[in-house]
Amino acid sequence: MQGHLALMLHAHLPFVRHPEHEKFLEENWLFEAITETYVPLVQIMEGWQNDGMKARLTLSLSPTLCAMLLDPVLQDRYVRHLDGLIQLAENEIDRTHWDAPFRELAWMYHRRFTGVRETYFDYGRNLVGAFRRLQEDGLLEIATCAATHALLPLLADDPPSLRAQIFVARDYHRECFGRDPRGIWLPECAYVEGIEKALQEANIRWFVTEMHGLLHARPRPRYGVFAPVFTPNGVAAFGRDFDSAQQVWSLQQGYPGDPRYRDFYRDIGFDLDFDYVKPFFPAPGTRGFTGIKYHRITGDTQEKQIYDQEAARQAADQHAGHFLGARVEQFTKLGAILDRPPLVLSPYDAELFGHWWYEGPQFLNYFIRKAYYDQQAFTLVTPGDYLRRYPTQQVAMPAASSWGEEGFWRVWLNEKNEWIYPHLRIAQSRMTELAEQFSGVTGVAERALKQAARELLLAQSSDWPFILRTGTSPEYASRRVKEHLSRFLALHEQLTAKKIDEAWLSQVEQTDNLFPNVNYRYWARP
Repeated sequence: MQGHLALMLHAHLPFVRHPEHEKFLEENWLFEAITETYVPLVQIMEGWQNDGMKARLTLSLSPTLCAMLLDPVLQDRYVRHLDGLIQLAENEIDRTHWDAPFRELAWMYHRRFTGVRETYFDYGRNLVGAFRRLQEDGLLEIATCAATHALLPLLADDPPSLRAQIFVARDYHRECFGRDPRGIWLPECAYVEGIEKALQEANIRWFVTEMHGLLHARPRPRYGVFAPVFTPNGVAAFGRDFDSAQQVWSLQQGYPGDPRYRDFYRDIGFDLDFDYVKPFFPAPGTRGFTGIKYHRITGDTQEKQIYDQEAARQAADQHAGHFLGARVEQFTKLGAILDRPPLVLSPYDAELFGHWWYEGPQFLNYFIRKAYYDQQAFTLVTPGDYLRRYPTQQVAMPAASSWGEEGFWRVWLNEKNEWIYPHLRIAQSRMTELAEQFSGVTGVAERALKQAARELLLAQSSDWPFILRTGTSPEYASRRVKEHLSRFLALHEQLTAKKIDEAWLSQVEQTDNLFPNVNYRYWARP
C-alpha cells in the first residue's frame, strides 16, 4: 500500500521597505533570502523540469514577501546588493591568490552569485512570475498566508479584522498568480476555532496546523496526523508530522548541525579588515554578514576548520538518503497498521534551506530525486492533490494550538510584547467604524481609507511581537508597530474630520505601498 508525502515550504518575510534611506540593514533580510533560498529553489526546480521529472512541492508565499519581490525599488536595490557580492567575490579571488583552499571557495561564491544574477534576470527580476510559471507547469502548488502574517487566534474575537487578513491575502494571491489560493499556511501554524469560517468564506479549502492541534481534535482523529480532517464546515486541516520535522529542525539531532556543513556565523564581514569590507556591509559603518563564509561548523568550538565543498556535498547526499530511508521505514510501519494509504505532511520554513542551512537546497534536490527515482513506498503530492484523490475524510474540530514555545501563542503574547494588543484593538474597532461610515466614497477619501487599511495590516504582523520576544532587533520592531499605528490614527482623525492632508497621504502611500488594490470594505461587519 503506497503512501503519500507532502513536502511543504513556507516562505515569508515581514514587509521592510525604506526608500528614504540609501541602505537599510533590515532590507538585507530579503536580499539574503533571494540569493540563498528563493533563486536556488527556482534553479533546482528548473533542473527537475529539464529532466522530465513530475515532482510535486508545496510552497506558501506570504503576501508581504510577494509585495517586496515585485517592488521596483527593492528589485533595484537587490541588483545593487548582488553586484556588490560579485565584486566582493572578485576581490576575494585576488586577495586569496596565494592561499589555494580559500581561493577555491572565493571562486565558488563568484560562480554562485553570478549564477543567481543570471537566473534573476532570466525571469525579468520577477521571482513571483518564476514561481507562477513553475505552478502552471505542474511542479508546485502555491498556497497563501494571512495578508501580513498576523497571528489569527488573536483576531478571533474581531471577525472583521480576521476576515480582512484572509480576504486581502486571497485577493493579492489572485493578482500575483492568476488564480485563487486553495490552501493557506496559518501564520505560526496558529489555529483556534472560528478561523475556518473565514477560510470557507474565502473559498480556501485547506490549512496546516501543528501536530497537537490535530491530535487533540474533537473527536480524536482515527488516523492521527496521517490523514487530514474536515472541520464541520468542510475546510480540511492537515497536521505536521513530528518525525520528519525533528530530523531537519532539531538542534541536537537535525541534519543542519553536521560539522561538515558551512558555519552560518563565521563571515568575512567580521573576520577581515574593516575598511576592506566596509563598502559591502548592509548598513553603513556597521559590521555585518556579507554572505561569504569560509569555515565549516567543525563542532562546539571557537576554532573553525575550512569549509570543504565536496565533504559538504557528500553530507547532503547522505542525509538525503537517510531521510528517504526514514520515510520509507515510516510508511512501511504505517501501512502495517492503517487501513488506508497514509499521508505524511512535512512543512518547513523555506529560508532554512539555503539561508540558515547553506546546503539545504542541495539536500532538497537530492531527496526529491531519490524519492522520485529510487523508491516505491510513497508518492510526492501536495495537500490539494491529496484532497482531490481522497475527498472523503473524518469530520473533527482541531484544538487551539501553534508551534513555538509551549505549543501555543506565548511567543507572540507575553510580558515583552503585550503592550501592542490594546492599541491594536482600538485601531481595529476604528477601522470597522471607518469602513461602515465611508462605504461608498471615492477620490482622496478612498485613498486615505485604503492607506488606513494598509497601516493596520502592517501593525498586526506577527513578526514584530516575535522580534520583541527574541530580542534580535527590538528597537526596530517596536518602532514599526508605533509608526503604523500612529499613521493609522492620523488617517482616522483626518477622515472623521473630513480634512485629509493629501501631500502627507501621498508620502505615506509611497512608503507603505503594498496591496495597491486593498479593499477597505472588508472591515465592515457582515
